[in-house]
Amino acid sequence: MNVPDAEETVAAAFREEWGQVVATLIRVTGDWDLAEECAQDAFAQALDRWRRDGIPRRPGAWLTTTARNRALDVLRREAVGAAKLREVAVLGRDEGPYDPEHDDDDSGVEDDRLRLVFTCCHPALPIEARVALTLRTLAGLTTPEIARAFLVPEATMAQRLVRAKKKIRNAGIPYRVPPAHLLPERTTGVLGVVYLLFNEGYAATSGAELVRTNLCAEAIRLARVLARLMPDEPEVLGLLALLLLHDARRGTRVDAAGELVTLEDQDRTAWDRAEVDEGADLLETALRRGRPGPYQIQAAIAACHTTAPTAEETDWADIAGLYGELERFVPSAVVRLNRAVAVGMAQHPDAGLELVAELERSGELADYHLLPATRADLLRRSGRTAEAAVAYERALELVENAAERRFLERRLAECRSA
Repeated sequence: MNVPDAEETVAAAFREEWGQVVATLIRVTGDWDLAEECAQDAFAQALDRWRRDGIPRRPGAWLTTTARNRALDVLRREAVGAAKLREVAVLGRDEGPYDPEHDDDDSGVEDDRLRLVFTCCHPALPIEARVALTLRTLAGLTTPEIARAFLVPEATMAQRLVRAKKKIRNAGIPYRVPPAHLLPERTTGVLGVVYLLFNEGYAATSGAELVRTNLCAEAIRLARVLARLMPDEPEVLGLLALLLLHDARRGTRVDAAGELVTLEDQDRTAWDRAEVDEGADLLETALRRGRPGPYQIQAAIAACHTTAPTAEETDWADIAGLYGELERFVPSAVVRLNRAVAVGMAQHPDAGLELVAELERSGELADYHLLPATRADLLRRSGRTAEAAVAYERALELVENAAERRFLERRLAECRSA
């Protein structure tokens, strides 16, 4: 196998196996930092060994065993005690992922990675720390990626992650899933993790590709497990509905050349109708519970888009109203920005621009590229192309995803030539 092939294979294994390897090591060692360090070492070894010896039959088992052996060596050197060494040793040489059938907890959570999510989302940790720690540990997202997801500086997010790990260690928070009757107290954090995991997959904050399919698939998988585990929780059903309604459009968000395609220009006949129908059914079931929440409202917004026969028939007034309702649950600047778009489409671009101007004055989204990008689009639709060009230039200073950058550059060129 040549170097490029080895690198590509290890990169794919990282996307698919990182969460499982780290989850297994944390469960056994109880040490976040050690688990991540040993997992990283295993992937580094894989690049060399797989290039030389070929890809193992079970890459996940190979990575887990290699990482386990590394942890065993570290624990031996640190002389943490024979009992801990025996705990690590139970992961046999080639048994692969942890088998939940041989666990005796009564949580009802049978998925190892979902167990990790519930464990990281301990109520003793601030909600932001719970979500950030799980995204770092489960999905292997970098600190900069998580910081961008939370719209905070990288240094701030790094401090949050360090504090969360210290809290777990110093407070003696056990690495286990609570009994089933205590799971609801962690549901908010768990849903936040799955939601942000999907968001990073659906619109990557950086890199060459707009969509990271593996993250979308993992988020939907976890949401399905949650829905089976908590079928009477309307927000769980609402989240799964939301992810499916968005994922139905995933294949049309970029063209064959990898260029971004806006919602209004997407081929609606190519949307996954099975996902649209399933998402709509789940949303209807959730709403019948009579306990609305932010994920159900966002799913309703997504349904407005996916059920409209054409872009021109989209009920933007309804969407604007739904964003107003969403703001009651999530009073964030990003929600207000999305409402500005809907208002601009429902009424007139100038109405949306007024709301954007309010956000600009607040300074809350000063480094968020979609704020000037939204302003630019509304100005373009209003025929003020010179002003739009200036806004596109500002958005280009902030954007980090390559596909989004190319799209903004095309729009800027159109405005300059108008």
